[in-house]
Amino acid sequence: MKIQILGTGCPKCKKLAETAEEAAKELGITYELEKVTDITKIMQFGVMMTPGLVLDGKVKCVGKVPSLDEIKKILVS
Repeated sequence: MKIQILGTGCPKCKKLAETAEEAAKELGITYELEKVTDITKIMQFGVMMTPGLVLDGKVKCVGKVPSLDEIKKILVS
């Protein structure tokens, strides 16, 4: 699974990256984490508000940091 965090490196973006990584580890999911900080690349996803959570190329969450449990649900759906 490829997990991408869209954001410029703000505290919310960092928190989302940490929480997504923790959720994947707790679920035992093999993943690759990529932080996308280039605003042009972020906009190519159609995301205008950060942070954004992308799984395997599909935008799953924008503009907020979901809880650990919410991210787990996103990862298994």
